[in-house]
Amino acid sequence: MAIPGITLRQLHYFCELAATGNFRRAAERARVTQPSLSAQIQLMESQLGRPLVERGGSATLLTPLGREILERAQTILAEVKALHDIAAADPDGLTGTIRFGASPTTGPYLMPRVVVRLHREHPDLRLHVREGNPDELVRELATGRHDVVLAQLPIAGDGLVVERLFREPLLLAMAADDPLAAHAAIEPHLLAGRGLLTLSPQYRLSDQIQAFSDSVGAHVLRDYEGNSLDAVRQMAGMGMGLALLPELYVRSELRDMSDVAIRPLASRSVDRELGLVWRQSAGRVSAYRRLAHLVASTAHALE
Repeated sequence: MAIPGITLRQLHYFCELAATGNFRRAAERARVTQPSLSAQIQLMESQLGRPLVERGGSATLLTPLGREILERAQTILAEVKALHDIAAADPDGLTGTIRFGASPTTGPYLMPRVVVRLHREHPDLRLHVREGNPDELVRELATGRHDVVLAQLPIAGDGLVVERLFREPLLLAMAADDPLAAHAAIEPHLLAGRGLLTLSPQYRLSDQIQAFSDSVGAHVLRDYEGNSLDAVRQMAGMGMGLALLPELYVRSELRDMSDVAIRPLASRSVDRELGLVWRQSAGRVSAYRRLAHLVASTAHALE
């Protein structure tokens, strides 16, 4: 059986078309004319013997085969980029462009300080930061949309390298007039029967809070799941329940808030572990390890 002569250019054009859903916009992103891009997509379909896109509607949709091909095309392009990364790597490593994915429960409260340090200490590095939930970040890491990902551990996956960074305490937030606010630190047994607010289950922090709630006899208020830490904090401030919030968030966002009281847990610590994750095949191990060290040291400086 002959191997179809599909080119990297065709795969790149196809991925741009899938991302934009429009031949004109895809051509603009690929910096080619629309007829050139369209001709390459048609040639790719001819080589495979089946259509990859549906034509004729207001938006260009992928066929079922096209969706399957897209995932493989993204992986192939990511691996090719890894080859260039290996060739471009230098002893320092922190140059060029790194696409950085971060969880919304960590990124906004740590990455601004990391970016300031990188700009000062490594001016030749460009860091493109994008937020997403942990599962989404790991999927996009595998397909090459991100080079590294900062998220709560554990994270597992074939071909991934996990660099543990630091452990971050979780602090208890409550309405300022909650009786528990009279305590300097909260004994876990005082939470029995109380309702705990949390994020939606797509965040690992949600699973951790559920496990903690079960261990102290509290209950998670699933009817009031927040879509952000700010939403959870606001509900806690209105007395709708208690919340366990990451320390970095508390330090960054709650210094001047009068609607909530923040207390540590007594006789028992609850924390989460953060890590930096990248593809084993990426070829910039030195750079990513240096970046991991910088992120961890920045976090420790905030303690």
